[in-house]
Amino acid sequence: MEKQRETYNERPVYSLSEITKSIESVVAKTYTRAYYIKAEILKLNYYPHSGHCYPELVEKEDGKIKAQMKGVIWSNQFRVINERFLKMTGDPLKENIGILFLATIEFNSHHGLSLFIQDIDPSYTLGEIAKNKKEVIERLKKEEVFDANRSLKLPLVPKKIAVISVETSKGYSDFMVTLKQNHWNYCFETELFPSILQGDRAAVSLVTRLEEIEKLKEKFDVVVIVRGGGGDVGMSCYDEYLLAHKVATFPLPVITGIGHSTNETVTDMVAYQNKITPTEVAYFLIQQYNNFAVAVEDMQNTIVQYVSQKLVTQRLQLDQWEESIYKTARFIVQTKQMEVETTQQSLKTATLRFIDLQKRELERFETTVQLLSPENILKKGYSITYLNGKAVKDKTQVKENDILTTRLYDGEVKSIVIHDKS
Repeated sequence: MEKQRETYNERPVYSLSEITKSIESVVAKTYTRAYYIKAEILKLNYYPHSGHCYPELVEKEDGKIKAQMKGVIWSNQFRVINERFLKMTGDPLKENIGILFLATIEFNSHHGLSLFIQDIDPSYTLGEIAKNKKEVIERLKKEEVFDANRSLKLPLVPKKIAVISVETSKGYSDFMVTLKQNHWNYCFETELFPSILQGDRAAVSLVTRLEEIEKLKEKFDVVVIVRGGGGDVGMSCYDEYLLAHKVATFPLPVITGIGHSTNETVTDMVAYQNKITPTEVAYFLIQQYNNFAVAVEDMQNTIVQYVSQKLVTQRLQLDQWEESIYKTARFIVQTKQMEVETTQQSLKTATLRFIDLQKRELERFETTVQLLSPENILKKGYSITYLNGKAVKDKTQVKENDILTTRLYDGEVKSIVIHDKS
């Protein structure tokens, strides 16, 4: 006998199991095959112990969740899907990525409605990644910061280097060995800022390290981000806006060497320089040092050549001046010598003429003297009267009875004054 259904307010009451069985039946009848569905993985919920994965799948619109369901990937399927996904995209299945998957829709009384994922198409995710990458690039360009770091001026000698890496990584080791053991023995100062370099947490970790370096920016000339040894796995973090924007707007030149050759990340694009390997980054820095050293050496050689040429020119000029001074001095000496000789000759001639003139004058004077001498005057019939040895020039000098001596040419006559006629 069929049990009578319980009612409430004249409406039938169903048990939870009846409802879940009804839903399960409806779902089974309605969704009879697998469907391709696109969604975003909000949380991966992978359990390594069992190997099963229970992703939380959402659809967003304007950043808000529009729909949400639970997914199920059994361990065997997850291993195959994840390996293929990693091989094609360079990243394992992870949170916050868009996927296109093949799934059946099932309802279970204990676990509710779930999407049992059978396959995931990596090419769709690659398209979503490319789309997101393009959007990040366009956003940075719209904000006018895409070329900001590349527009910075690298110091002539980038000696002080902030290195973001992992101390135990091969990439960091290669970078340091190449830098420290350079052929020219250039000295670099490095400081390591350890960081996660790949995976979901890498972008936040790298930005945190960049913020630490920014506070110490006066200590450094350049920032280097290097990784190696991990292949291309986990590289999508370098396409994230958060990291790319921080690198683009960083106040110091940023050089990347994150070890990939097939795909240039947005971070590479906005960095001052990007190199494939850490070793190439080291060679780049050494080359900058060497360029400066060569420039200094060239300038030194130029200065030496200029000074040497100047010395030769000045020496020649000094020689010319010396010869000119010698010739000029010799000419002046010869000229002055000739002038002296001429003056000497003139002086000699003048002296002889003067002596001759004086001689003639003397002779004339001597003749005059001779003509005027007492002997010559007496010879002509003149006489000189003396009184007491003195010539009498005036009659007033004598008086009566004075004895006078009269000198004649050929003798003397004595006389006595007997009368004075006044």
